[in-house]
Amino acid sequence: MKTHIITIFPESFKSYLNSSIIWRAKEKWLFKTIFYKLNDFSEKPFQHIDDKAYGMHWQVLSPKPLMKAIEYVFKTVWKKIPVIYMSPKWILLTQEKSEYFSNKLWNEFIIICGHYEWIDQRIIDIYVDYEISIWKYIISSWELASIVLLDSLIRQIPWVLWNKKSLKEDSFWIFFNRQKEHPVYTRPEKFMWRSVPKILLSWNHKKIENWKINNLW
Repeated sequence: MKTHIITIFPESFKSYLNSSIIWRAKEKWLFKTIFYKLNDFSEKPFQHIDDKAYGMHWQVLSPKPLMKAIEYVFKTVWKKIPVIYMSPKWILLTQEKSEYFSNKLWNEFIIICGHYEWIDQRIIDIYVDYEISIWKYIISSWELASIVLLDSLIRQIPWVLWNKKSLKEDSFWIFFNRQKEHPVYTRPEKFMWRSVPKILLSWNHKKIENWKINNLW
């Protein structure tokens, strides 16, 4: 999976992309990110990439730098690839949607990270294939939302996780009929006067599986 990320703050991704599961995917050459600093595509003094919105009081990312950045990626990869805009107003990212996008976008795609308020609607109309929201709230930097999306997609790439079964037993997966995961326990067997349910110590796999299904949240 290769992701082209258009952003004002590429440095904000550094810590998360170089740790844990995403780092493991990169080490195995299963995932790659290429960053494009939006300011580099600005023709304005001091590389400004925003302007005041018509009829409103806030700043909006200007369409021309975004257009140039997107077209530059198309030219670099010699083809048009799907474009995602992280937006608070459209498709809510669920586990089911994440699985869909993991299959749909597994090869190569662009993520536009907005800032300030929005991006110019004409960029959405002309270039954006999917507007994805991580939930019903506003955040200042959509780089954070992009990391959430990437994490949800990358962990589904084959061979990224050490144990394939752990993916199937996650909350909201089809294995559990899209419900929240059952309670989980580890050693010690007794802790603060509370014990692990006896059935989980039984080694009876059929009963354990039934217990999991009957104890979904």
